[in-house]
Amino acid sequence: MPRARAKPYELPPAFARILCISAHPDDNEFLIGGSVARWARAGREVVFCLVTTGAAGTNEHTPSSAGLVAVRERETREAARILGVRELVFLGYPDGVLEATLDLRRDLTRVIRRRRPDVVVCGDPTVRWFGQEYLNHPDHRAAAGAALDAVFPSAETRAIFPELLEEGLPPHKVRTVLLAASLEPDTWVDIGETLPTKIAALRAHASQVGPGEWVEALLTGWAERAGKRAGVRHAEGYKRFVLNGA
Repeated sequence: MPRARAKPYELPPAFARILCISAHPDDNEFLIGGSVARWARAGREVVFCLVTTGAAGTNEHTPSSAGLVAVRERETREAARILGVRELVFLGYPDGVLEATLDLRRDLTRVIRRRRPDVVVCGDPTVRWFGQEYLNHPDHRAAAGAALDAVFPSAETRAIFPELLEEGLPPHKVRTVLLAASLEPDTWVDIGETLPTKIAALRAHASQVGPGEWVEALLTGWAERAGKRAGVRHAEGYKRFVLNGA
């Protein structure tokens, strides 16, 4: 029998705060920009937490890293404006050499306890490669692994990082986790109305994508393939974890 199509997923109305954790300034725009724009349009509060500075993002468009941190921060703010994201958190870790250390887990736990999100969106730390064309960046895996460890057990356990209690940050229980770029997605968000916004937001990262002629074709192709799984024209896929009785 043919596999039944999944239905697009809608966040419960009570899920008002969404924290998106990524390694690099343009990761969210590549992977979850359509969902973010949809959530922001619905009046949900979306926060971007960028772990590294993006200073190692040199390529044919930006051959030198001189002044790149400031450039990438400006691009990130413009992309966030396009998507409807009003709050950005820059942790400032070095780009390209990120590790899932206790310091990083503590910093992400601090962000979670301070923003108290209903939903955390991050990458899938188990993905080492995609097909035969892309080896997953180690920063992606490190940021995602630390993010999940921050969600559980650190954010909700008083005895872990007690110094955060002294900062006035009590434990917080995240209700749902969505892993982007998972090889085993089971949840789909319809981005039919927000795909153009996602494309515009990624193009704001000009230091990384240049004039961006290829951006629309790439993101549209990804969205169409995901949409086939969800029974819609364009979608983004996630692996979803339902925590704390959500």
